[in-house]
Amino acid sequence: MEKGRRDFIKTSALALAGSAAAVQFIQAGNGIQCVPALIQNKKNMKLSFRPYNLQLKHVFTVASYSRTTTPGVQVEVTYEGVTGYGEASMPPYLGESVESVVAFLSKVNLSQFADPFQLEDILLYVDGLAPGNTAAKASVDIALHDLVGKLLGAPWYKIWGLNRDKTPSTTFTIGIDTEEVVKEKTREVAGQFNILKVKLGKDNDKEMIRAIRSVSNLPIAIDANQGWKDRAHALDMIHWLREQGCVMVEQPMPKEQLDDIAWVTAQSPLPVFADESLQRLADVERLKGAFSGINIKLMKCTGMREAWKMLTLGRSLGMKVMIGCMTETSCAVSAAAQLSPAVDFADLDGNLLISNDLFRGMQVVKGKITLTDLPGIGIEKI
Repeated sequence: MEKGRRDFIKTSALALAGSAAAVQFIQAGNGIQCVPALIQNKKNMKLSFRPYNLQLKHVFTVASYSRTTTPGVQVEVTYEGVTGYGEASMPPYLGESVESVVAFLSKVNLSQFADPFQLEDILLYVDGLAPGNTAAKASVDIALHDLVGKLLGAPWYKIWGLNRDKTPSTTFTIGIDTEEVVKEKTREVAGQFNILKVKLGKDNDKEMIRAIRSVSNLPIAIDANQGWKDRAHALDMIHWLREQGCVMVEQPMPKEQLDDIAWVTAQSPLPVFADESLQRLADVERLKGAFSGINIKLMKCTGMREAWKMLTLGRSLGMKVMIGCMTETSCAVSAAAQLSPAVDFADLDGNLLISNDLFRGMQVVKGKITLTDLPGIGIEKI
């Protein structure tokens, strides 16, 4: 009888140890409590990353600099044999570098989390590791969203309850250049886009617009990149641009001149969107009244989780919303595109500006953002 009892206990213990759930005994006050614990087959997430330099098809010039490449870091988070992809892109003005991103990611320990669905807890931990480092944080956020979407078997636009038929057209960006180059770039994309985005903010602004208007009648979104310093000049330019068929203006003046921007916005015939003035969720409410809308970028706001919160808050404050990007592969661009059915404007052409994309994802069909049915952020490796 005693032997049978011992065999029963041994067999039960082995069965318990081999299952996903087990029992753990802990000291609690003056007594012992029995609580569930995972003691076998505990699964953890694994983070890996590598630098990857993005090669631009053309020299890219804005009001403050020119470049032919953009440094980046590609990220993977693996769990139960499923891999989520993420990316950090670091244009010069963000203040991050490959070295800073790698240093930050080296601190991230995802193996302490057994459940990738706990995005709030995980990303709160990642955000708290160090101030700043928004592109580095975004790379982890994007990879986690891709992973969770794959585990759920659904793309994020569906998880958020959005209708992919409502995606907007994306702008195609034309950087500051000579009249002939501007004309050439405009002709090159003729018939592919429904709206252009033009970088202004130097002393040849009107020449740029006239050059485009000589070869195209498409609507134009303007990004002055803080290039106009005088508010009267900024307002005069906006009135002139409206006459040329421009439909919105982004960051007309330096972010430090918020009162001047508010003055311009109050009298502007076009909606005025915040870009450099806006970084994260805490900035949105502060900018109400100074801008008509906000331009959300994953690399600045730490990723999809915070971008969704910014979009929701902006809408609740009566602001227009734009989703933008940096120079990125189809990984980060497709992640941002998951929010696009809920915005007024989209500037998601960063992957179209590079020659060495690593992924296939969001497509531009007749100028319109077209989302895939692939789960997660909707990409596949090329």
